[in-house]
Amino acid sequence: MNRISKLVLAALCSLSALSVGMAQNAPQTPQQEAEKAVKTRQGLFEVQGFAFGPVGAMLKDAPFDAGLVQKEAARVAMTAAMIPEVFQLDTRQYQMPTKARESIWVQKSEFDKKAGELRSAAEKLESTAKAGDRTATLNAVSAVGQACKACHDDYRAK
Repeated sequence: MNRISKLVLAALCSLSALSVGMAQNAPQTPQQEAEKAVKTRQGLFEVQGFAFGPVGAMLKDAPFDAGLVQKEAARVAMTAAMIPEVFQLDTRQYQMPTKARESIWVQKSEFDKKAGELRSAAEKLESTAKAGDRTATLNAVSAVGQACKACHDDYRAK
């Protein structure tokens, strides 16, 4: 390949990368913003399920591993802190498939409070797991599950 062909190819690659970058920064329609918000929320909860699944299994006789509990509790606490933020955009008017109930936005401060309670329960679980006491840790696992359930009962459609 001669020098000019290489320059043309490099210019085309640069232009392609630039146009992709510009497309990503283009203003989104309200519908696109709502779709992105719903996908982000769903992804966040998938990550929480991924993190908490092995921990919750310890309540059902999976082998106890305090180190694993500590690591996953930190992940749940971090993602719980993000819940109020990913629900900032009220997406009710866009008729998208979601399990989010209207009450999230009608009772936003209460919803945010429950997310904070989940975060607190996960932080307590993390610190309890550091001590390595199986019974205390499993009790704290149960408390995280209760915090999840409390929010699901009020704000998640079945």
